[in-house]
Amino acid sequence: MRTKSTKKNRINVVTLGCSKNLYDSEVLMGQLKANNKEVVHEGEGNIAVINTCGFIDNAKEESVNTILEYVQKKEAGEIDKVFVTGCLSERYKPDLEKEIPDVDRYFGTTDLPNLLKALGADYKHELIGERITTTPKNYAYLKIAEGCDRPCSFCAIPLMRGKHKSKPIEELTLEAEKLARNGVKELILIAQDLTYYGLDLYKKRELARLLLALCEVEGIEWIRLHYAFPTGFPLDVLEVIKTQPKVCNYIDIPLQHISDSILKSMRRGTTMEKTNRLLKQFREIIPDMAIRTTLIVGYPGETEEDFNTLKNWVSEMRFERLGCFTYSHEENTHAYSLNDDVPEAIKQQRANDIMELQSQISWELNQQKVGKEFRCLIDRKEGNYFVGRTEYDSPDVDNEVLIDATKFYVKIGDFTQVKIVEAADFDLYGEPVGV
Repeated sequence: MRTKSTKKNRINVVTLGCSKNLYDSEVLMGQLKANNKEVVHEGEGNIAVINTCGFIDNAKEESVNTILEYVQKKEAGEIDKVFVTGCLSERYKPDLEKEIPDVDRYFGTTDLPNLLKALGADYKHELIGERITTTPKNYAYLKIAEGCDRPCSFCAIPLMRGKHKSKPIEELTLEAEKLARNGVKELILIAQDLTYYGLDLYKKRELARLLLALCEVEGIEWIRLHYAFPTGFPLDVLEVIKTQPKVCNYIDIPLQHISDSILKSMRRGTTMEKTNRLLKQFREIIPDMAIRTTLIVGYPGETEEDFNTLKNWVSEMRFERLGCFTYSHEENTHAYSLNDDVPEAIKQQRANDIMELQSQISWELNQQKVGKEFRCLIDRKEGNYFVGRTEYDSPDVDNEVLIDATKFYVKIGDFTQVKIVEAADFDLYGEPVGV
């Protein structure tokens, strides 16, 4: 018979998936703390709350494995309760309840009040912007909207997150002010779709107005844009990036593909010509901009010709930052009715080809930085290096600037001027100026 653990009630929140999930975990933890609950993030506790991801096959597999791991801990008496929330639970709750019944309860993405109730806590509506950040103290994610109205054929996010819902500018500004008071210097704006921001609340796209409001927040020095959808991109945002020093010359704009036939099947609402025109506007208005994009290879019907079109385009565009995923055949999406006809091995080979090409492009672009100075934000110390980033780099996904800690000292969480002395494919090596 399973013995109950002797630990007092400490809630361990485990986060899987993207930065938007991390934000949700931070909000949950803030609510629990306000209820005087002891809570940790990915630490030791006798009650586990697993915030799952259900986006693509690999993420779903990781989520299921994590649930099973904690169920085994419960069976062994190491922990007392396991609760599951997030995207996987939203999408597959009946299946999960049947397949893994030893979880105490499953909750969806909009079930925060019910989850809190199960944890013996009340949902406090007045806690706008109150959350326990899990990132290094100098940066934080700011979720400006939830859900998505886009009809992309391959994506299950609308099934898991619902329709697009913007947060009011006043609420986001208040949240930014609270983060700044806690030492946050960089805001990373996230949503399923930044460019749609404001359409539901204000009946027009208001990302530019939000950015101007956030620029007024004292203590915030960098504002970074993630996940901007290309179709209907509000060009007034480019003027704000150009004229406001606090807004980083950086944008994450997932383009997914460039072959017209694939874009049409993906229901992206754009073409190669329109995409190239938008990128040209980016480069002309802000020549110094770092553009990050993500691509999908192996989509149903992707021919060798489609892939070569994509590959040649990547070579021509020379993106500063790029990630590549293999297509995942997701049930209840529009593309699920298509024949998933590209073999897994070919999908993987195509992804490898793109990343090999991007590695060379990144190396060449990085060589141009040697000898130049950049303002860097120092995130952490790892081994014998202080690790920082330039305004052209986002945490976890982009280049890092490494400073030899055996020779130099820089303060974690502060900005410092760094001269680049060496460059690799995806890392830069620098020395602080005047130290």
